[in-house]
Amino acid sequence: MIRFEDVSKRYPDGTTAVDSLSFEVGEGELVTLVGPSGCGKTTTMMMVNRLIEPTSGRILVDGEDVATVDPVRLRRRMGYVIQQVGLFPHRTVLDNTATVPALTGWKRAKARARAAELLDLVGLDPSVYGPRYPEQLSGGQRQRVGVARALAADPPVLLMDEPFGAVDPVVRAQLQDEFLRMQAAVRKTVLMVTHDIEEAVRLGDRIAVYGEGRIEQYDTPGAVLGSPATPYVASFVGADRGLKRLSVTAIEAGDLEQPPVARLDEPAARAAERLRADGARWAVVLDDDGALHGWVGAEDLGAEGTGGTVGDRARRMNAWVPVGAPLKQAFGVMLQHDAGWVAVLEGARFLGVLTPAKLHEALRRSVDAEARGVPRGAVPFDSVADA
Repeated sequence: MIRFEDVSKRYPDGTTAVDSLSFEVGEGELVTLVGPSGCGKTTTMMMVNRLIEPTSGRILVDGEDVATVDPVRLRRRMGYVIQQVGLFPHRTVLDNTATVPALTGWKRAKARARAAELLDLVGLDPSVYGPRYPEQLSGGQRQRVGVARALAADPPVLLMDEPFGAVDPVVRAQLQDEFLRMQAAVRKTVLMVTHDIEEAVRLGDRIAVYGEGRIEQYDTPGAVLGSPATPYVASFVGADRGLKRLSVTAIEAGDLEQPPVARLDEPAARAAERLRADGARWAVVLDDDGALHGWVGAEDLGAEGTGGTVGDRARRMNAWVPVGAPLKQAFGVMLQHDAGWVAVLEGARFLGVLTPAKLHEALRRSVDAEARGVPRGAVPFDSVADA
């Protein structure tokens, strides 16, 4: 969808902002440009909509050289979100959101209907927020309106320059969650500038790590964190890159252990005998459909001859995560509940448990699998343990 071909930007004073960039952004892909201030990432993005003209090279959007397109027409075909939002203070939220459709000739009723639809998409009830003015909104709400406005004309490309940088960390995390939810629905081709490696990793399908005017590494978040291409990239992503990688490594069924299982309506005495025979101290409690009900300790089941069922003695299981969740979420749940393991579910169905040892194994296997270009399940554990 977006292709840079040997693109450079040099200024008359001899400053080279961007030097010989060549990379591609696929349709529906979200690419984050990350690096220190002054490294050329914002210049890169602004050359796409010709707010800055390149000195040499070509930029193509959907196969068309942007240099051959009228700049005003080009910009109306792209969404643009900036940190300061830039809403018109004298216009309502609804009219702010409808700006670009109105400029491109949409009838007022259609433009406002589209604006209401987009406000709802970004989590702002148009009946509540549409009549308000920007000064009546919080910073996070204004940022949502900025995203809605950028999407209002249904552009194929969305350019975002540190869009969540001007809000506090809690609101920023909420906006990131909302944007990921929205992107899953609309699948725009997105270039996002950020200086925050955590944000780049969390949001990007791929990351471009900038040095001085050059891309030092362009790869998936997992590859950048697991196999930095240069010492500069390793230094930039930080010594804690293993922890950062937890946030982009999903839990898979093959990562799980299968603990002893007791059924909800099973006699407590029978379950106790089975656990003793297996040398197990606890069991996961499931119903007849395989749904998680809780867990039970061997001591909870009582001595031989004790009446009642497992369900009478089962404890609530609060430490659980869905399959596909990031390892970071599982690690956080372990710490929150002071648990030695977390249950992993698919819907309500129990799949297994993730232990600290299995979490570490999954992380190491994911690094090895990415380096080999194979699925994680194809990496034998001993190749990781001996690495």
